[in-house]
Amino acid sequence: MTEINTALTDNIGRRNRTNVRFRYLVIAGAVITVIPIFLIVGSLAIKGFRQINLAFFTQPAPDTFQAMMAASTGDIIPGGIANGLTGSLLMVFLASLFAIPPGLMTGIYIYENSSQKYARFIRSLAEILQGVPSIILGIIAYIWIVKNITKGYSALAGSVSLAIMMLPLIIRSTEETMRMIPVSIREAAFALGTPYYKMIYKILIPVSFSGLATGVLLALSRILGETAPLMLTALGSPAISFDITKPVSAVPLLIWDFYNDPNMVSLVWSASLFLMVFVLSMNLLARSVASKHKYI
Repeated sequence: MTEINTALTDNIGRRNRTNVRFRYLVIAGAVITVIPIFLIVGSLAIKGFRQINLAFFTQPAPDTFQAMMAASTGDIIPGGIANGLTGSLLMVFLASLFAIPPGLMTGIYIYENSSQKYARFIRSLAEILQGVPSIILGIIAYIWIVKNITKGYSALAGSVSLAIMMLPLIIRSTEETMRMIPVSIREAAFALGTPYYKMIYKILIPVSFSGLATGVLLALSRILGETAPLMLTALGSPAISFDITKPVSAVPLLIWDFYNDPNMVSLVWSASLFLMVFVLSMNLLARSVASKHKYI
């Protein structure tokens, strides 16, 4: 009996030591993973904060001569990202109009008819589309909109490419959110004589609001940093424009333009810092909406 107790004690002690080692190993791996993130964020904050001022948000991007003169004297580069900021907001707004309603309706349709071949086919298309590189979507929008509709680069073409990117994310998040709703809610609605369409938009959608809103916000944060499709569709513009049939700029496009000009390196850091903070805010907003309106 004493030998058995000794063996059990040794076994428990060995397991505890293994657990402690593994815990420290996981902590070390987490620290190693997080350190580069803090270094990147810190570099962006230190190098980009100098250019952040009111003019940074209210004035369009400067030209090369203005940036060169400011760099030669060590002054802050005049101008900002107003043309890119307004262009991004315009295209994201249009992309939301194009993608959110059909994305939500398609996700609900797939959920309601999950056993049908057509619904499974649409789900497969959404999964394939989600894995397509963004540059390919830009080429599709270029052929479809730039060449045949607007006959040139435009905000409309850029928003279409972004909307195509948003669609599979919204469709999949909508379907998964609907699957979390208890079947008893649907059965209770039908037992009370609720029509099918009212059950959809008065019961299912309100109940799943947190999941739907989170999916939409994550899709928006996904497209805010896209550059490749906009290079083939929106092209960019040095001026602030709200004409959807004309070329417009965007914050990611401005970052690319600043990167190609050695006199505007400071604006690269500042625009990148702004974009990172903006996307992070969208993700935090999604988490906040999910936590405050959690019905399922």
